[in-house]
Amino acid sequence: MQNLDQIEGKGFEFPCEYPVKAMGPNTTEFTDSIVEVVKQHAPEVSTNSVHSRLSSTGKYQSVTVLVYALSKDHLISIYQDINAVDGVMWTL
Repeated sequence: MQNLDQIEGKGFEFPCEYPVKAMGPNTTEFTDSIVEVVKQHAPEVSTNSVHSRLSSTGKYQSVTVLVYALSKDHLISIYQDINAVDGVMWTL
């Protein structure tokens, strides 16, 4: 997980839009799981806020969800729950 302790020191002012990213298997279920978890914390997330990109081999994908982060604690909660999703290899 990204070092969220440094976010406010890098010019972030909350609330703000923030791209939450997770890498895992290239499956629809993985994408759906990430979106479902993020929506528990940011119900305003729409399909337009979700983007995925395949790895060079096509075996993995990164899923990016643009959220409206209310605070550093809000982001920490999102990342903690994302890291609990089966198949998550890393988050950013």
